[in-house]
Amino acid sequence: MLDDGFHVYDTTLRDGAQQEGLNLSVADKLVIARHLDELGVGFIEGGWPGANPKDTDFFRRARTELDLKHAQLTAFGATRRAGVKAADDPLVAALRDSGAPVVTLVAKSHDRHVELALRTTLEENLAMIRDTVSHLRREGQRVFVDAEHFFDGYRADRAYALDVVRTAAEAGADVIALCDTNGGMLPDELAEVVAAVVEQGARIGIHCHDDSGCAVANTLAAVTAGASHVQGCANGYGERSGNANLFTVVGNLQLKRGMRVVTDEQLAEMTRIAHAVSEVTNVTPGSQQPYVGLSAFAHKAGLHASAVKVDPSLYQHIDPAAVGNDMRMLVSSMAGRASVELKGRELGYDLSGDTAKRVVGRVKELEAAGYTFEAADASFELLLREELTGVRQRHFEVESWRAIIERRPDGSMVSEATVKLHAKGERIVATGEGNGPVNALDTALRVALERLYPELARLELVDYKVRILEGSHGTGARTRVLIESSNGRGEWGTVGVEDNVIAASWQALEEAVTYCLLHAGYDVN
Repeated sequence: MLDDGFHVYDTTLRDGAQQEGLNLSVADKLVIARHLDELGVGFIEGGWPGANPKDTDFFRRARTELDLKHAQLTAFGATRRAGVKAADDPLVAALRDSGAPVVTLVAKSHDRHVELALRTTLEENLAMIRDTVSHLRREGQRVFVDAEHFFDGYRADRAYALDVVRTAAEAGADVIALCDTNGGMLPDELAEVVAAVVEQGARIGIHCHDDSGCAVANTLAAVTAGASHVQGCANGYGERSGNANLFTVVGNLQLKRGMRVVTDEQLAEMTRIAHAVSEVTNVTPGSQQPYVGLSAFAHKAGLHASAVKVDPSLYQHIDPAAVGNDMRMLVSSMAGRASVELKGRELGYDLSGDTAKRVVGRVKELEAAGYTFEAADASFELLLREELTGVRQRHFEVESWRAIIERRPDGSMVSEATVKLHAKGERIVATGEGNGPVNALDTALRVALERLYPELARLELVDYKVRILEGSHGTGARTRVLIESSNGRGEWGTVGVEDNVIAASWQALEEAVTYCLLHAGYDVN
């Protein structure tokens, strides 16, 4: 932690893990915790030990496998049960025995939830809070309290909601985080409530859900109103519409409010960390996510590109490097000369003179035919090279190819492809099998070329997308195929458009291989 005056508290491993379709193993949680520690957050909520075996195992393994440099590990749990002493409650014991230096207790602050969900009295709920907080404090753990459904509870019974805050603070809780559990608050009304609670004297934090699309705005409003502890999840993960996106909150506090919540060096790692967490969770990164999204600093319109060429700050609110991101120029039918010149510069090409004009015309012509270069930088670079040199870059000449699909008597499906080509003065015929015709063609092309170009052994197709283009009908519709490839060191996209989906796939495959060989340093034929 930079200091204890302001807390950045991450709850990805507990609240974020409640997102639909997200299932983290203990190993996943340990990896994510290390990434979050690299960002410099102050607290990492690891889960609810005692409530489920996975979280209990996480805290057991964390003792020997996590060497946190910046964050403190936090165990999440509930106040004791009604009618039982905190010292005798097994779930409280699991928090006490977790080894975590900090415990965050969820406590009901809405009178109806106390009576209907906990099925106890308002007085007993306050006693549960007081007893559990004071017990854990006596055992040497720092205690935060999450006042669940606080804002709805404040509306229903202001006095009781404030009693919950007061009781937790008097019992020794360092922070009481006000939770917009249903995510329905708006920034102005939330700020008014937070300011009123801060006046009571306790240290206040904020925990917002995004059901109204205001989780980040509500978090910032709470800080303005006096909250000094913010909670959120990496990439906005969480139940329903998710939690406040921790990366957006950190970016705004540091770059817009001037608050030093992490170091500048840690902030510059934020984009990398956001994408690394996405890889672990297997949730596709949000391309339009503020600060860290792939499209956060991407420019498509020609008017924007012209301005960015003069001064990037005209259409960028910060320098992307501050958060470890990059400006990107998208080439499309909306592109003008400036877009193409900047994209060429990004790829390392000088497009002075008439070249940029020719490329713009070519792009518009191809996009009218169904191509798209926004996600196909490799295809665009091959197009650039062709315009600059006057010849198509080729490491091999294709004589013919074919793909067949066979359904066998046992019901199994087999795809086989044959490729005939010329490379380095040789005529090569190769066949390959696959789980579909495109996979079979990919295999056959590799078989044909790997002996001459060993680099292709590293080539891997990592994504494949098919789009039926507008204005076409039925199974004979014109088709666009986008292929994402990788050689283990980088990824690139290629595009193919044909009336036949297999032909479009072949075109994208051929360009993916050509781009791979080009950047591996092989001479063209």
